[in-house]
Amino acid sequence: MNVTPSVILGFDFGLKRIGCAIGNDLSKSARPLTIIRAEANAARFAEIGELIRKWQPAKLVVGLPTHPDGTEHEMTKRCRRFANQLHGRFSRETILVDERYTSSVLNFKRGEADDAHAAALILQQYFDESIHN
Repeated sequence: MNVTPSVILGFDFGLKRIGCAIGNDLSKSARPLTIIRAEANAARFAEIGELIRKWQPAKLVVGLPTHPDGTEHEMTKRCRRFANQLHGRFSRETILVDERYTSSVLNFKRGEADDAHAAALILQQYFDESIHN
């Protein structure tokens, strides 16, 4: 039986940058892909649209930040809105993944170069959780 892997894109949403990662549901591994540096929504979604056209993902995964106790804050709302916009614009299943622990895994001060790595950690967390569910 031949199984064609489905590509999945992961996003670490930020106000200045969006980290992007790629993986597939066969290998269940994620890697950093790129960083979107545009701050205007139209430009951001144009770049995301190019990624979606190029990679044809089956699903989109977005990190959902919360306080350590799980309560929501302003970025939680912004990330939910971003995920809803992705789903609405690109008609792809969009999944939110708790990203509370990704910054502790990176274990150093976040900088621009880390955004795509954070997206890869978020996507890897999605794969790891899907193995156990």
